[in-house]
Amino acid sequence: MDTVLSGIRPTGRLHLGNYFGALKNFIRMQHDARCFFFIADYHALTTHPDPTHLHDNIRAVLSEYLAAGLDPNVATIYIQSDVPQVAELSLLLSMHAYLGELERTASFKEKARKQPDNVNAGLLCYPVLMAADILLHRADKVPVGKDQEQHLEITRVLARRFNTLYGVDFFPESQPYNFGSELVKIPGLDGSGKMGKSEGNCLYLADTDEAIRKKVMKAVTDAGPTEPDSPLSEPVRNIFTIMKAVSDPSTVAYFREQYARCAIRYGDLKKQLAEDIIRHIAPIRERMQAIAADENYLHQVVGDGAAAARRSADETLREVRAIMGIKPF
Repeated sequence: MDTVLSGIRPTGRLHLGNYFGALKNFIRMQHDARCFFFIADYHALTTHPDPTHLHDNIRAVLSEYLAAGLDPNVATIYIQSDVPQVAELSLLLSMHAYLGELERTASFKEKARKQPDNVNAGLLCYPVLMAADILLHRADKVPVGKDQEQHLEITRVLARRFNTLYGVDFFPESQPYNFGSELVKIPGLDGSGKMGKSEGNCLYLADTDEAIRKKVMKAVTDAGPTEPDSPLSEPVRNIFTIMKAVSDPSTVAYFREQYARCAIRYGDLKKQLAEDIIRHIAPIRERMQAIAADENYLHQVVGDGAAAARRSADETLREVRAIMGIKPF
């Protein structure tokens, strides 16, 4: 059975793109692999989040994970900072990471450009901490987006370098996992690009029904087709992409046929889309609210998850220490 690991920074609420692009696959995957899903609060510290909000953000993401269908009885769900072994492994791996390769990472250069007054060592060593997250459980597969592929390559470099230096075959070279043809990318409501928090084009799992209706009705479209069987413009194609994820195939077929006949009414299309999104989101939102209010349940989930993650981490660190020559007297 493969070991799979994925983490998310607690920087905001989960949106429809997170759900269809990742969470639905995680829910299925948890039954087919040894899965570790964590909330990366150490990683979030590189941008100096407001400490009065960090815990609430962690709680929100944890509640949304559980409400969407991640099962703590099947997968290991934990908070990164509850597993201190990741910090030790990050330190040990940093002995094999070189300044030049860390400075060349695209994410470091971008962050240094965006926040020149906060170019901290955590940003520079972000890929090393990510490698520690992955290698702590010797993960075979890591679901990553395009922006994290370079970091995963650094993880493989560090694993290979460690194995070669010490003459062992200990760390796997973790591979990216994008679910193949089943990967779903949900576009935003602004007519272009993917749905993302920083783009401000999101439908959040926590949104109320009324908020969803308002956002969808404001979604960018176009003036409408002027000739039968016209190709879809990008904004309209985005609307149909979201509809394909949330609506019955017959509904999608009906509106595509209306578009092909130049009879499409975008208002009707958006109203139908909003109701179909609500049908998906409302049950998750209701479960999320109930879970977030259940202090005992959340405490049990993170406690059990941390204990399981620490057991896995202890096995790895014990062997890493021995391989590197750090032995008890």
